[in-house]
Amino acid sequence: MKKTIILLAAAVMMLAGCSADGAGGSGKTVKEIRIGIQQSLSPLLIAKEKGWFEEAFKKDGIKVKWVEFQSGPPQFEGLAADKLDFSQVGNSPVISGQAAGIDFKEIGLSQDGLKANGILVNKDSGIKSLKELKGKKIAVAKGSSGFDFLYKALDKAGLSADDVTIIQLQPDEAVSAFENKSVDAWSIWEPYLSIETLQHGAEILANGESTDLYSPGFTLVRTGFSKEHPDEVVRFLKVFNKAVTWQKEHKEEAVSLYAKIKNLDPSVVRNVLNNTEPLNQPINDDIVKAQQKTADFQYQTKAIHKKINVKDVVDNSFIKKALETEGGK
Repeated sequence: MKKTIILLAAAVMMLAGCSADGAGGSGKTVKEIRIGIQQSLSPLLIAKEKGWFEEAFKKDGIKVKWVEFQSGPPQFEGLAADKLDFSQVGNSPVISGQAAGIDFKEIGLSQDGLKANGILVNKDSGIKSLKELKGKKIAVAKGSSGFDFLYKALDKAGLSADDVTIIQLQPDEAVSAFENKSVDAWSIWEPYLSIETLQHGAEILANGESTDLYSPGFTLVRTGFSKEHPDEVVRFLKVFNKAVTWQKEHKEEAVSLYAKIKNLDPSVVRNVLNNTEPLNQPINDDIVKAQQKTADFQYQTKAIHKKINVKDVVDNSFIKKALETEGGK
């Protein structure tokens, strides 16, 4: 994870001069907003499929550009380079990004993360407890929420990264490694947890609920964008709130839509949605405390190079305004 911080810091220095015209921090007129999106089943994907962001911004001549990522850490390179305006990531990339000096704000809580991350083992692995991971090969995406969850879960079991062999793989690479049993375990998030358990018989060795470890998700904005275009930040959150509300009120339609977009079995999608309730709300004190605890843990284990105050990147003003102008949640 320490290497991730160094790479992120390098991205700030090397790419900061490559800002795009229009939506970058130098102009007053927004021509385009750039939204980062991962492979997870998020209402962000629903809004993308239905064209709600395009519809909301086109009246002012603002285009919407979608940028796809495998995990959270690479999105911070985009934020650092002024190539990305909005993103949604897990807790660990946020901490790494803040420690690397990348200028962004958390503008909303997108999920509590209790069941969103977990450690998978094959059903015939013989591994029944976290302690039994000692000496095993574990796949995980470097710097991701799954990476942080793995470190904390190992710590809970009295183990450290030195007791296992960590194989750093992005999700698309880890799938085959896990299914071919090239690794003994995989620390990952939804929808991969549901895909592997329901379709391939894998077992969840531990998740946030069983270990009492939070892995919340956040909506982020590049600080330069939020300073120059605060109204567009509020507009973004309103559209996302529309998608969150739609998913909650039309769950079976959401299941069908996600299944079609991602070519997944509806039973897998349904399980994912049961495990990851979408949120669009202010970041409360409990989440801040959980994040600070995670940041302190990462500093103690040398995952980040300096102490940080996680509250410094929290800005609830935009989400409060977005929800107030819609008459609340």
